[in-house]
Amino acid sequence: MNKVLNIIDKTSKWTGYGASFLVLGMLAVLMTEVILRYIFQAPTLWAHEMSGFLFGAYFTIAGAYVLLIDGHVSIDLIYGRLSKKQKAILDICTFIFFVLMCITLIWYGGSSAVNAWDTGEKSQSVWGPPLAPVRTMLPIGASLLLLQGLAKLIRNIYTLVVRESS
Repeated sequence: MNKVLNIIDKTSKWTGYGASFLVLGMLAVLMTEVILRYIFQAPTLWAHEMSGFLFGAYFTIAGAYVLLIDGHVSIDLIYGRLSKKQKAILDICTFIFFVLMCITLIWYGGSSAVNAWDTGEKSQSVWGPPLAPVRTMLPIGASLLLLQGLAKLIRNIYTLVVRESS
């Protein structure tokens, strides 16, 4: 079981690291736009939309890594005061909502991605890039997040079992 959990953790870690390079891409796109717009008076048609695409991919793909490092927002005023066992119980109780959210994102995001690939959907902007690659990021990111959430659930159950048996 530990081997599977470690594989999930490594996958989340490396996809998070990989997604971090999208920020550099976004920075390059925005710097290009600023230079072209203000120095050469030649604004682009694509920079704003491309930076949005890159941020969306970064945001969705990095979610599993953020869960791995416990970086998601929580109500620390309450959660921070709980014992490790109480945190595990709370996480287990709220896991169903997490699963429902992930499944919804996978289902509807996947449906949207398949439709975009099938129809060759394009953005309605003047630039008009294909939307399929961008739409595909949501079900991939949600799947990675769900996997990391399952790993966290297993660890929470282990925390309860080990604490109660000792």
